[in-house]
Amino acid sequence: MHSSITTRKKSSDHGMGKLLNYHKHANGIEGTTTHASFQITVYTNHIFRIHISSEEKQDTNPYSVIAHPIEVNFHVEENDERVIISTSALVLEIDKASTRFTFLTTDGQTINEDDTFGASWIGEQVTTYKKLQEGERFIGLGEKTGPLDRRGHGYQHWNTDFFGYPVDADPLYCSTPFYMGIHNQLSYGIFLDNSHKTHFNFGASNRRFSSFSADSGDMDYYFIHHAEVKDIISSYSHLTGRMELPPLWSIGYQQCRYSYYPDKEVLNVAQNFRDREIPADVIVLDIHYMDNYKIFSWDKEKFSNPQQILQKLRDMGFHVVVMCDPGIKIEEGYPSYEEAKDKNLFLKYPDGSLYEGQVWPGWCHFPDFTKEETRTWWKEQFAAYTDLEIDGFWNDMNEIATWGQKLPDLIRFHFEGEEATARKGRNIYGFLMAKSTFEGSKSLLNNKRPFVLTRAGFSGIQRYAAVWTGDNTASDEHMLLGARLVNSMGLTGIPFAGYDVGGFVGNASEKLFARWIQIGAFSPFFRGHSNINTRDAEPWAFGEEVEEISRNYIQLRYRLLPYIYSLFYEATQSGLPLSRSLAIDYTHDSKIYEENYHNQYLFGPAILVAPVESTKDFTKVYFPEGHWYHFFSDEQVKGAQEKIIECPIDILPLYVKASSIIPMAQSVQYNTNTLGNTLELHVYYGKSFNSFEYYEDDGETYNYQDENFCRRTIQFSPENQELKIAEQNGIYPSQFTTIKLFLHGFPDQSFQVNGNRMELKEEQYSFIKPVSNFDPIYTEPNTVPEIKALKSIEFTNTTEAINIQWSK
Repeated sequence: MHSSITTRKKSSDHGMGKLLNYHKHANGIEGTTTHASFQITVYTNHIFRIHISSEEKQDTNPYSVIAHPIEVNFHVEENDERVIISTSALVLEIDKASTRFTFLTTDGQTINEDDTFGASWIGEQVTTYKKLQEGERFIGLGEKTGPLDRRGHGYQHWNTDFFGYPVDADPLYCSTPFYMGIHNQLSYGIFLDNSHKTHFNFGASNRRFSSFSADSGDMDYYFIHHAEVKDIISSYSHLTGRMELPPLWSIGYQQCRYSYYPDKEVLNVAQNFRDREIPADVIVLDIHYMDNYKIFSWDKEKFSNPQQILQKLRDMGFHVVVMCDPGIKIEEGYPSYEEAKDKNLFLKYPDGSLYEGQVWPGWCHFPDFTKEETRTWWKEQFAAYTDLEIDGFWNDMNEIATWGQKLPDLIRFHFEGEEATARKGRNIYGFLMAKSTFEGSKSLLNNKRPFVLTRAGFSGIQRYAAVWTGDNTASDEHMLLGARLVNSMGLTGIPFAGYDVGGFVGNASEKLFARWIQIGAFSPFFRGHSNINTRDAEPWAFGEEVEEISRNYIQLRYRLLPYIYSLFYEATQSGLPLSRSLAIDYTHDSKIYEENYHNQYLFGPAILVAPVESTKDFTKVYFPEGHWYHFFSDEQVKGAQEKIIECPIDILPLYVKASSIIPMAQSVQYNTNTLGNTLELHVYYGKSFNSFEYYEDDGETYNYQDENFCRRTIQFSPENQELKIAEQNGIYPSQFTTIKLFLHGFPDQSFQVNGNRMELKEEQYSFIKPVSNFDPIYTEPNTVPEIKALKSIEFTNTTEAINIQWSK
């Protein structure tokens, strides 16, 4: 069926029409229909790209997808009714009469199929309609409120500044138009690669179809199929890129307030952490460090000697993260304004005049990051920070946020010479600001890794920044919503995500802050942050009990850093998140989608976290199939059941999956550089084989790219009655000279390490310290969580393989 492309009829409302012609090329096929042209590209055996345009000139997003099609052995067949494209993993059938698409497994099961309407247009808006499959669930879409299962709901992607947003608000700050469908033991993913405002309907107000649409541009989506959700996430992150290893200090505790000033107050906060022995690595400076809120400047009174204050903080073991807003104040003599104006780097109206919007500094112009010259200029400006050895940058207000919240749609963006309006540019703005900040600061930091945090972003943002969930409120509802938002962002390829612990808007109660710190300790990004004109919200500001609870869980976070940092390394390789919705590992278990349990998640492969309100001393927890250990007591629980669990205000419900391996530091003092020289290796007895990839490097530089790392596979094999720590891969000398192996739930056995019989020790063990009862927040006396008679073996850590065996 081969012929040249024909002229297409144009009408305001239409579908694709009949398939007129197509031809095969190296990576797929392309052709025309009555009303459109299309390209189908085979990216891998598991990924097909469907690109449909009703215009002669294609309209694509040049920024999100960085992968290229690989050479795949695909086949194209044709019969009277269909064109069929197949790989070793996926089959696509195209109906000739209507150009509708059906995706099938290689054995003929329907994974996903177009509804009668297929891909069609209403004016500029293009929509693809998909038949709802029996029992189909939908997960993902990133920073979206609502339940884990999005069936029956609809959403928009349109980056929006939403101060103090309600728990059902939509849209929010960051757009990742990627979701996964699940039905009949099958799963698939769809990424709509269009940066215009997009809409997703998962059977909301109808029971016939799901749909996804864009207000303008092409219908351009990627279809991914694997047997498991985790592999779909990996394929999506193959397309849109994976994060680089963050600096180790950035995954410690960060303290922020809008705002800490003057410089003496900043030092006072830092000193309090050290005096109170609460680990912390970062003090964040909000907008008041600037001269009248002008980026790249310092307030001459509040921060009269920034070099001196920054050196004092470094001497105390703190990094500083500074706020970076995109608005450049319109002010003669302000160097950044003058330079960007002279170089023609600001967003414009169609008549060539510069767009003006009002934000913190007053009336501002905004850099056009879709222009390469702007990104280069932005990098040059960051020397003002990196020359002071600042290596952390917080991109805020980048939706773009302006007073009035009505960014005009007609603003022109350069788009690398393919000019477009804010309708296409708005959703991509925060992404490109983060890209410019990350790449610019990285080039200036002399081999040190920068940390970039952003509020707004688009698919692929994980390559450049961590993302936090914006201006949340101090409530139990927002605390639980934060867990779901982070888990959902993890489903859409963003491993480094978090929320403002304690709530940004309003005042947290003592119990709420205590509970939020506990949950936040099991979030990839861990930062306390509070608004101006609210109560102080540092860990010591809520009384002595809350301070002790906060110290316990922040210290526990730091002790878990060998586990957490290894998971960040895994994210750079696979795209898998640290905070893992139970839908990743227990996809087809209907219980995990119930409202009572959809906040639960796995932190890495091992630790089940059950977030619970601050008002509850008992909660119901669902244990997926398997076998589980209570983190604090080692009490064992069989899976596939619900249980009522006691959860006093100092104890967060945490459980460890049987056969898990959790490396931990034995102690912590001040920050990520003070984790001691003993590595605790906690192994939880189970009946299944398991392995864990341990990773370590200097935590600061890019030297790991030259094999300056320590990577070791740890394997637990109950069938062979052995634990193997593989020979070290990489040349980095581990900071841990000793390994102390803790055996949880093991039957009485004799043990050998590399053939040498070792005596087991028994000891009382506690992950956290008992909390004193001063009685403003306790209703019941607290109990000391401890594991009685935990067995341990201590031995020297070497780079050679270590083999631990046991027998009766």
